[in-house]
Formats: sequence, C-alpha cells, structure tokens
Amino acid sequence: MDTKIDRKPISHQRTSASRAKKEKIVAELSEKVSRAKGIVFTNYQGLTHKQLERLKKKVKSLDADFVATKNTLILKSIKDLKDKILSPLQGATATLFLYGDPVGPLKEIAKAIKEFNLPTIKFGILDGQALTSAQVLKLSTLPSYETLLFQLVFGLKSPISGLHRALQWNIQKFVMILKAIETKKS
Repeated sequence: MDTKIDRKPISHQRTSASRAKKEKIVAELSEKVSRAKGIVFTNYQGLTHKQLERLKKKVKSLDADFVATKNTLILKSIKDLKDKILSPLQGATATLFLYGDPVGPLKEIAKAIKEFNLPTIKFGILDGQALTSAQVLKLSTLPSYETLLFQLVFGLKSPISGLHRALQWNIQKFVMILKAIETKKS
C-alpha cells in the first residue's frame, strides 16, 4: 500500500494563515471607511494599553471607532481616498473613523491630547476634504450638532417671544389704565 500524502510546508501554511488574517482586517477596515463620514490619522505611540483602550471605549460611545493597525493595511483599505492623504503614513498609526457627529469624538481626542500630550494628530479627511492637524483640532472646539440645533431654535424663538411679551405688556397696560379709571370713579 503506497499512499502519497500531499502536505504543504509549514511555512506556507503560516503565510497563508497570516495572509487570510490580513485580508480579513483589510475587509473590516474597508467597511469602516465606507461607513465613515470622516477619518483622522493619529500617532498613538507613547500611550499605554490602558489609556488606548479607555480612549477607544469613549469614542465608541460617541459613534466612532479608534483602530490601531499597520500602515500598509490601512492604506489598502482607503484606496479611494489615497489622493486626499496629506503626508505618508509613517510610524505607529491609529485611525479614528467618524460615523455620526464628528465633534464629540474629536473632543475626546483633544481631551486625551491635553491630558497625556498624546496622541498626536497627523491629518484627517472629513466629507472628502483633507484637513491638517490644526484644522482637526479646531473642529474639536466647535459645539456639538445638538447644541447648534438648540441655539438655532432658541434664536428663531427669541423674536417671537419678544413680540409676545410686547403685546402682552400693552394688554396689561390697558387693563391697568381701566382699573385706575374704575377706582378713580368710585
């Protein structure tokens, strides 16, 4: 009984497993890129694991993802946006994917920068526009979408409230004059 067993070398098995893992990561990142309204690239080197995980949890609750990956993998996943990249991705890179209102997650990043002096922002892409690190930090100082809506509604309501008070005062003044006339006649 002569049976041949066709076995692949162990190194080839590791390579294909590693390649499959990388392809899965690129697919996940591509899905995040397609969903994201904005992307911010940061250098997270120097943050402890605990600090990084805390930052990930905070931005996750604000409808965003903070993902640390190899530069080659993130570049493969953003092939449609490569012309927007302001500088080559070098060093340790974490990517902030903004799905909803970008201000909240950017405020968390700015808070971490104030607290730890890290991460440093490399650049960002928001609504197809490339942003420098200074522009990204400036966005973090804006009020949130909900606050802006509140200010708009209050601003629209203010003239109506003023008119209501003015008209109400005229009616009150008229009633007071009638009351004064009544007391004077009696």
